[in-house]
Amino acid sequence: MKKSKNNSIEKPQLPITKRIIKDIRRHWQLYLLLLPGIISLVLFKLGPLAGMVIAFEDFSAFQGIFGSKWVGFKYFIQMAQDKYMLTLVSNTVILAVLSVVCVFPVPVLFSLFLNEIQWKKIRGAIQSLSFLPYFISAAVMVSIMYTILSPSSGIVNVIINKLGGQSINFMARPEWFRPIYIFLQIWQTFGYTAIIYIASIAGIDPTLYEAAEVDGANRWKKMWHITLPGISTSVITMLIINIGNIFTVDTDRILLMYNSSNAATADVIQSYVYRIAFESMGFPNYSYGTAVNLVKSVLAFILVIIANKLADKYAETRLF
Repeated sequence: MKKSKNNSIEKPQLPITKRIIKDIRRHWQLYLLLLPGIISLVLFKLGPLAGMVIAFEDFSAFQGIFGSKWVGFKYFIQMAQDKYMLTLVSNTVILAVLSVVCVFPVPVLFSLFLNEIQWKKIRGAIQSLSFLPYFISAAVMVSIMYTILSPSSGIVNVIINKLGGQSINFMARPEWFRPIYIFLQIWQTFGYTAIIYIASIAGIDPTLYEAAEVDGANRWKKMWHITLPGISTSVITMLIINIGNIFTVDTDRILLMYNSSNAATADVIQSYVYRIAFESMGFPNYSYGTAVNLVKSVLAFILVIIANKLADKYAETRLF
């Protein structure tokens, strides 16, 4: 045994393996509860990653992973030489950046203002109505937009005609695809995402608000100097997750909104992979689709690491 500077006796540290085994024996019930989650993670998250090997093979469903011919980086080279890939990456990044810039702040602002509503019943009703669209399928949401924006009978074009304008086929115009996509994403997700920030606000010490009132702070100052810093950890965490998904868009929504008229802005990496892997002429090209998706995943992982490093660097100085 060693003596510390204050003459207290320090117990020798056990090897990490023995410490883990000791902890498992002591808290085996908790680890037993954790076991189904670990099995699910391995089977449905980690296990399927082995299928990424088909990106390096001339994969055939008849021959399987072990019987298909190994071709190395053939499909990665093909992807690098594909001139259309630049358009796909550009469309995907633009949609993702718009999602971070336009969609990400909405639930934060919504939760801040919802917290300012004094009547609990009204606040609860607004919160319930706000996350209701999250449980509606993308197909229904897009169908609603098709109805609202219909060039013949949609309410938007009816108003435009009443004001002396001409009907616009919004769903077929490439310049309108991104605004409609972002609007749908905000509409469907902001209420559900706000639950995270509302829970963080509930954990803020009420005495901070009382002290601020004594100092003469109004609602805006309390929101800016207490509520917003209080949820900054959650905001940073969600921002890192959003940056990690910067190459990920809602494929269902895009495929439902996609058509030959708006393809210039609507075609993204995921829709391209879907067409290559499942709608190719003849046999589906699973290998090329997997190669494209693998590169996208690696880039997203790098962005997550960078975002996490930046968050660690600036967390002490607070973003708000």
